[in-house]
Amino acid sequence: MTAYIMRRVGQALLTLLVMSALVFSGVYLIGNPVDVMISATATPQERLEIISRMGLDQPVWMQYGTFLKNALVGDLGNSFLYNRPAFDLIAERIPATLELAIFALLLAVLLGIPLGIVAGLHPKAASSRGIMALSILGFSLPTFWVGLIMIMVFSIQLGWLPASGRGETVSVLGLQTSLLTLDGLAHLALPALNLALFKISLVIRLTRAGVTEALHAEYVRFARAKGISETRIVTVHVLKNILIPLITVLGLEFGSLIAFAVVTETIFAWPGMGKLIIDAIAILDRPVILAYLMITVLLFTMINLVVDILYSLVDPRVNIEGGT
Repeated sequence: MTAYIMRRVGQALLTLLVMSALVFSGVYLIGNPVDVMISATATPQERLEIISRMGLDQPVWMQYGTFLKNALVGDLGNSFLYNRPAFDLIAERIPATLELAIFALLLAVLLGIPLGIVAGLHPKAASSRGIMALSILGFSLPTFWVGLIMIMVFSIQLGWLPASGRGETVSVLGLQTSLLTLDGLAHLALPALNLALFKISLVIRLTRAGVTEALHAEYVRFARAKGISETRIVTVHVLKNILIPLITVLGLEFGSLIAFAVVTETIFAWPGMGKLIIDAIAILDRPVILAYLMITVLLFTMINLVVDILYSLVDPRVNIEGGT
């Protein structure tokens, strides 16, 4: 296990290096942050001084080399806009984004798996058809439109839930969280549900397909022949055998929840990484863009590692080290 983890860490470092080169080249080739940040009334001398202070007068390979050298000691550069370390800016926003992503993933699991099991056990029933119709809507409706409708219905017309912000937070181990306060949970409900809709639909379809296939397997027929109750067959035998594809998809989708929560965070004014990266892209704040993407790649790699380890725990036949 230790050798496998070390090998995956090496792969993660190589991935980060390649990604940093690609992103740095792409950001360097698109526009010039000086044109966005410096006033049109600035004198040529002032313009040159700012360019020199930001290090933008150096060749691109030298700028990239400076970035790599500083990144090795944990310095991802200072934001052009905020004049603060880019890593600190993102670290302040990570708890809010993780909170939103974790809550959305929990909704996907708690709603998607039971609904998928019901749809798989009775595929021709009206309830099953209704569940599958709802899953189609979850796939089809755009996130931004659903978010706006949620705000109009639940916040403006009914007044049940707040439309924006993070609400009251408490400090746990130095991190602010809204999961432990009623006001925080009320603020979290709409954005988390909006972010989870696509994932709920995905889990419903995967669970339904797995249950439908498993019910025709030999081990289920043998369990029924032994007189085992239908509830135990579903909860123990069927559910355990469909967990591996679910773990695979949920692991990858959790990474996408973190990386692509930008739309939901923007609509609901959620103070996560999404708003920060939108502002950074608007003014080509290169250090913030690079730091955001590096941290996102690292999160994806760590999530994939956890998923691989969970494989071996759920199914002992899976050997993540490649042995016999």
